[in-house]
Amino acid sequence: MTSGTDTTPFYKKASLSLLGLSLAGLIIYLGQDIIIPFAFSILLAILLLPSVNFLEKKRTPRVLAIFIVLTFAVILIASILYFLSVQMINFANDIPSIKQHLQEHYVTLQKWVRSQFNITLREQKEMLQNATAKMKDSTPGYISETFLSVTQSIMLIVLLPIYTFLMLYYRDMIKRFLVALFHVHHEAKVKEVLKESRSIIQSYMVGLLFETAAVAALNSLGFIILGIQYPIFLAVLAALLNLIPYIGGLVAVIFCMLVTITNSTQISDVIWVAVVLGIVQLIDNNFLMPKIVGSKVKLNALMTIIAVLIGGALCGFSGMFLAIPGVAILKVIFDRVEGLKAWGILLGDDITPIAPSPLIRKLRIRRKGKLPVPGSKD
Repeated sequence: MTSGTDTTPFYKKASLSLLGLSLAGLIIYLGQDIIIPFAFSILLAILLLPSVNFLEKKRTPRVLAIFIVLTFAVILIASILYFLSVQMINFANDIPSIKQHLQEHYVTLQKWVRSQFNITLREQKEMLQNATAKMKDSTPGYISETFLSVTQSIMLIVLLPIYTFLMLYYRDMIKRFLVALFHVHHEAKVKEVLKESRSIIQSYMVGLLFETAAVAALNSLGFIILGIQYPIFLAVLAALLNLIPYIGGLVAVIFCMLVTITNSTQISDVIWVAVVLGIVQLIDNNFLMPKIVGSKVKLNALMTIIAVLIGGALCGFSGMFLAIPGVAILKVIFDRVEGLKAWGILLGDDITPIAPSPLIRKLRIRRKGKLPVPGSKD
């Protein structure tokens, strides 16, 4: 090949790309127990890096600086988990009253179904028994999945601080390794990618913390005004679910409505809960997210939803949360690699139309009568 032009056929490039994506997805799916804690530790290490650097500049030994910052982070995370656990225990203590409310709603629903669809109470009971029998057949699978989820959560809690400490301690070595992977001519570009990726993740994570706190405060204010039960618990849980873009907000609305209907005999309370969450979502999507979080992470909504769904299919809720920072880093890489710039455009949110060619512009002007058509008389 005498020229530097890439003459590889498109079908071959597409096949290799699809094969690479398939292998990457398979590796993530099979190795999620190892990859998920490692990925969360990368995010936490990048988030804590400015504080560690600050202490090191004050002549604090690296090990002590990392230990101090990581200890505060663990205490903060443990406090949030403790708060949610206490609220869950209080919620569990009210299960007898919840069952009573559910029974009242169930009787009301039976009467409505009988009046609207002409289905007798006996037929409704038989349908419910059949559905219950099917659920019993699948219950062992759900129990095993729940056990695996709890086990993965425990592993994540144990491994997260260890991974984070080691990544902060060996960060210089990791940076040299990533730079050494590529040719010396690409050293400046690799360092630029690493620097911008770190900046984006730091901005995204800090913004996410402020956004979550603001959403939790707004939810709490609305629920307290409504006077529903468990206002703080539902507000914080809805704010945490909101960390999953687009999908988390919908799950939060459904869950809060279900909890409210089990503790209230007024349908209006359920409707007002949905209204409060809807208003907070509007404030979040139109003000908080663009101003606090979206200033650095420039991803379009379509690719964001697809990334979240793929992350959820591969790694569950953890994959949904990790999808956004992962795709943001990919966009930084795509924008700086010549053969991948098209993918960077696909992930971005620039909707500026392509400027028409000079020939098209001239034809448009002639159609409007601003230029004479060749061969016409003046």
